[in-house]
Order: sequence, then C-alpha cells, then structure tokens
Amino acid sequence: MRPHAMLKASPPLLLCGVIGGPLFVIAFLIEGALRADYDPIRHPVSSLALGSSGWTQIANFVTTGLLMLLFAIGLRRRLRAAGRPSTWGPLLVGAYAIGLIGAGVFVTDPVGGYPLGTPDQGVHSWHGTLHDFPFSLLAFAALAAACFVFARRFIGWDERGWAVYSVATGALVVIGFFLSGQAFAQAEGLADIGGLLQRLTIVIGWGWLTLLAIHLRNTDEPARHHAGRNES
Repeated sequence: MRPHAMLKASPPLLLCGVIGGPLFVIAFLIEGALRADYDPIRHPVSSLALGSSGWTQIANFVTTGLLMLLFAIGLRRRLRAAGRPSTWGPLLVGAYAIGLIGAGVFVTDPVGGYPLGTPDQGVHSWHGTLHDFPFSLLAFAALAAACFVFARRFIGWDERGWAVYSVATGALVVIGFFLSGQAFAQAEGLADIGGLLQRLTIVIGWGWLTLLAIHLRNTDEPARHHAGRNES
C-alpha cells in the first residue's frame, strides 16, 4: 500500500484507539457503581465479569480488545506512512489487545469477598488462572513495554515531552500493577484499596493510549528525525 493510501486508510483504525479507552473506563465505572455488594475501592475490575450480569464486563473486555487490535494495525500503517516506521510499538499494542480479549473470555476467580459469601482468596479455577496468567499479565506488561518502546521512538522524533510522558506512564503502570496485585492477594494495608489502585493504573494506561491515538491522527508529515536506522 502506498503511503498516501495508508494515510487515508488509517484514520478510522486510529479512531478505534481514541474511543477504546473511554469506552472501557466508562463501562466499568457505571457497572461498578450499580452492582450490588461490589466495592469499587476494594474489588478488581475483572470481578465485574462474575454473576448474572457479568456478561457486561466480559463484553467490555472483548469489545475494547478488538478495538485495540484494529488500532494496532492503524498505528503501524500511520507510522510507516509518516516516515516513522516502528515494529515493536504496534506489536506490543496488539499484544495488549490480545490480553484484554483473553481476560474477557477466561473469567476471573472471586477475590476480596465478592461475590458476597465467597472467601477473600483461595479459589483457583482453570479459567481464573488463565485470566491472571497469561492474559492479565500480558495486557499490563505489553502496555508498559509499549510505553518504553515509544519513549525511545519519541526521543528520535525530537518529541521530548512525549518521551517523558511515555516513560512516566510505563513506570506507573508497572508500579500500579504490582501494588494492586499485592492488594488482591490480601496484603495488609493494601487489600482495602486494591480496586482503587487498579483503577488508577488502568486510567493512566488507557489515557496514554487514547492520547497517543489522537496525537498520531494528526501526524501526517514525515518525521524530521528517526531513532536510528533500524525499526524498533
């Protein structure tokens, strides 16, 4: 596909990256506020996939995962057309999307006393294990790695502000994932705020992806600088 054609084809795909994050966050905020016995400050977003209305969060995972797969394709096309080729950045965004889809298909186990009457921890099903490892881990790890990869690329494109923002986002995603994981394992001092920690991490990560999509939708001209001769 010629660069001009890719520029025309990629905006709708990049739009998937613009709407994916807000859709995911708005959906879990509304569902979390309406769900009986569910505490958004304590319980993970994935727990919304449990119970009779759990299909809403499952659909949220799968739908936004598919949107991010389309965004990854548009991202690669736009960067190539704009003279900013990158291999690993779009691949990692695609891996993040696969993690989201897998987290929706394989429903998590109860944790933190939700649903009501279940233990704080100790239930380990095969689908709950797959939800955590590899899919949730894949999603957070791929997102953090994408931040660091794009930070390097932004340095080469002489966009220092975006480079700093990307590094900060990647670091916060790693820290937030670790702390919320400890909270859901019922670590003292963290168990009661695990949901809040996870939500902050999710919003930070999705915010970066959304702003990246908006930024690149406005990137039409070839880059003045490249981060080395090889793609990364």
